[in-house]
Amino acid sequence: MPRAAPRRSLALAAGLAFGLLALPSLAPPSLAQERVVNVYNWTDYIDPKVIERFTAETGIRVRYDMFDSLETLEAKMSAGRSGYDVIAPTNEPTFSRLIAAGALQPLDYAKIPNAAGLDRTLMGRLRSSDPDNRHGVIYLWGTIGLGLNVERIRALSRTVPLDSWDLLFRPENARAISRCGITIMDSQTDVIPTVLRYLGLSQDSTSNDDLRRVEQTLMAIRPSVRSFASGGALEQLATGEACLALTYSGDVIQAQGRAAEANRGVTVTYVAPKEGAQLWFDVLAIPRDAPNAENAHAFINFILKPENIAAITNAVHYPNAVPASKPFIEPEILADRNVYPTEEDFARFFTVSSVPQAADRARNRTWARFKAGR
Repeated sequence: MPRAAPRRSLALAAGLAFGLLALPSLAPPSLAQERVVNVYNWTDYIDPKVIERFTAETGIRVRYDMFDSLETLEAKMSAGRSGYDVIAPTNEPTFSRLIAAGALQPLDYAKIPNAAGLDRTLMGRLRSSDPDNRHGVIYLWGTIGLGLNVERIRALSRTVPLDSWDLLFRPENARAISRCGITIMDSQTDVIPTVLRYLGLSQDSTSNDDLRRVEQTLMAIRPSVRSFASGGALEQLATGEACLALTYSGDVIQAQGRAAEANRGVTVTYVAPKEGAQLWFDVLAIPRDAPNAENAHAFINFILKPENIAAITNAVHYPNAVPASKPFIEPEILADRNVYPTEEDFARFFTVSSVPQAADRARNRTWARFKAGR
């Protein structure tokens, strides 16, 4: 679930390519025989050299397209005949929804021997979305927490806690630091379970009373929230436009690097609050109508090779789920507790499950009122 910098689209070129795939009788013989795999992934979420090595070693050309939101991915999948062979949905809500809709085919693990090296604990956590781990393998993962510019926050308040959700969700704290800019990800799917957990409730609660408590908590801080970010929290933190962001761990880590490169006195820190942080997984899966399923399995197997997934982690600073990759990961990344949390940190993380449609609609209404401030 990387929500990285400005999104770039190859949709037109990909659409033309997929059009040729859909009409093989009209394609030249050389193109019809070409071995390809069509991949749909988040922007800035892979090491291009890994793609080059895959083609060099297998002879399978990669047509790589990118999306910037789960809504975009779901729309493509719901339309059918997307032309994609490998997609990278986040476990909740998209991955579980696609499974329920029958839009994904079960993986043939005999064709993905490198899946044997996946972390069993992490794959066990994924079962809340995919009970038997039949439809996907973990690509990269992370948490949802707080991005901080500690210096700017401390310039406004010496007493607000920096390791707790209280920094944001207690109105007096949010109000105290609001002048330096607070932004929240524009995603009820991620924010509402976090607030439920903060309130000591089940993150999967469908109770109307619990949802009212969430709304009360959010509305109390609404006057202090400057903006809602959909992929933009990274830039706001890196440029100093925001001093506090509720967002994805990898976004904050990337913002940290960009701020350092810009050398304008902006420092960024990530915190997974002590009360607990939501754990998410981006998953490699194969659509049911994938035109090149055999090549899709080969691609996933290649990605899960320790050296290859390590190169991806080194490039994007998100952790992977292959323990044998650690010797190939840059030491400073491996030592960063925000990328690879300690066991103590991990014990506080939680996953979410999909909620019924009625509960999801109620959450959407709550979110709309929160954003509107009324």
